[in-house]
Amino acid sequence: MENIVVKNVSDAKTLEEVFKIRTTVFVDEQNCPPELEWENEDVSHHFLATYLDQPAGACRWRATEKGFKLERFAVLPSFRGKGIAQKMIATLLNDLPKNANYVYLHAQLDAVPL
Repeated sequence: MENIVVKNVSDAKTLEEVFKIRTTVFVDEQNCPPELEWENEDVSHHFLATYLDQPAGACRWRATEKGFKLERFAVLPSFRGKGIAQKMIATLLNDLPKNANYVYLHAQLDAVPL
């Protein structure tokens, strides 16, 4: 997993990479309506995963009324099976505030084993 780096990002250029990955996976590949994909961007903490310095995955967390939600996990097809999603989950869990006593996420069935 030393080839994988996951970083919290907020600059416009890197966020563009995050959004490009999400568009590829959710809108293009999974036919998610674009209007459902773009919400809560301004209240989320965004992360970009790279594999050998190449943009490979994206995810985010945000505070909700229930607690802290991990969401929008996306890994580009050519990078799947390399441990990127596991590294993203570990990074997000380590990034949460100390008071994050309730953490949750929703997953597609094929991602549940993660």
